[in-house]
Order: sequence, then C-alpha cells, then structure tokens
Amino acid sequence: MAKNVRLEPLGHKTNIPTNDNLLSVLLKNELRVLSECNGRGICATCHIFIKEGNEQLSPPSRRELRTLQVISSRTSSSRLACQSRVLGEGVIVELPSGMYLNAVDDIETLIGRRAQEDILHPLSGNILVEAGKLITRSMISQLEVTQGEIINHLANSQVI
Repeated sequence: MAKNVRLEPLGHKTNIPTNDNLLSVLLKNELRVLSECNGRGICATCHIFIKEGNEQLSPPSRRELRTLQVISSRTSSSRLACQSRVLGEGVIVELPSGMYLNAVDDIETLIGRRAQEDILHPLSGNILVEAGKLITRSMISQLEVTQGEIINHLANSQVI
C-alpha cells in the first residue's frame, strides 16, 4: 500500500510504496540527489531532514548513525534518504539547501561564475562555496582532493 510523503520546500506530495526508501522518492521526483555509495548508507550525499513523521520511518542503523556523525550540517532530524524506509503516513522531508559538487556535469564551466546556491562537500555536507560567491580554480583543486576522499572512504567502508 502506498504512503504519502511531502517534500519541502517544494510543497510537493508524492506516493511511495510501503517499505521503499526515501531516496527512491527523491529520484522519482528528478531531484539532484547523489548516491555515491549506491544506497549502502556510507556516504552523506543523500542527507535529508525529517520535519515530521520520523516515527513513521524505519529506525536508523548503526551504519547510518556513524555516517551522520561526519555531516557538519546534521541536526537531530537528519537522516540518510537511502536508509529511511517509509512505514506509515505523515512523513515530511526537508531537502538541504545547496547542491553537491558531484552533481555538476562540467565543473570547469563554473569557474569565474558566482554560485547560484551553496555548493556542498559530497561527504561531509560542508559548504565549499557559498551562494553568491565566486567559483575559483582553487575550488576545482579542492574537488580533486574531495573525489580522492570519496574513493578512499568508499574503499575503506565495509558493509555491515
């Protein structure tokens, strides 16, 4: 049986089959959400906030809790969309503002432009470039370091 989930700040309601994860809802609605670890709960690229209905979701696993600890923007309502299975009605998801750097197809084209929204680190959620700030070549080299961090993090993470 399908459950209703609301996505904020979009104000969009969508149905999700019972026991499907919230990542499937985000992807179904064509939102820019990364899944660097392919839904294993070991990266932070599908970090979301649960505004209401946390009790209608599966409880967080130890792996999810460990991953959430590295996210600087986490709050008590933080979850990983790939690990949050919808069990009941009334879930309201708030999407973090900003975009993850890996979501940009051609980062080189952004050099010299101002960021339209915060650009976030794909593992920690830290803001790499604030909205309105100039994107520089040094940010590109930081991206290369970030990509190395992601590869190392995923290589060293074991599925529990």
